[in-house]
Amino acid sequence: MEILNSSQKITVSELKEMANNMFGNFVKAVVDIELGIMAVDAELHADLEALLLENGSKQENLWGINLYPELSGTDFVEFDSMINIRPSQNNRSRDVEDPKVREEILAIANKIISK
Repeated sequence: MEILNSSQKITVSELKEMANNMFGNFVKAVVDIELGIMAVDAELHADLEALLLENGSKQENLWGINLYPELSGTDFVEFDSMINIRPSQNNRSRDVEDPKVREEILAIANKIISK
């Protein structure tokens, strides 16, 4: 597991390697939309969430995604995680339902991932 911020970069090639080592075609990640950081490469989004919480993140700012390094465009990021089920924030599914939050997640991921 690794925490990355906007001054750090991870390449698609590195993500492919992570994917091959764990799930084959994707890498799990959790993004903190307040701090602009992203944790990557764990078996569970909850593990990445716990790592970020231990390092000062607040749960309401954390969103789980999957990165598909072999894909591009809108298929590269999937907004699907059990940690996203958050009725108290009007997010009642595994998906990230708020378009503004999706945009924030994508902006952070695009700063950190060099394609």
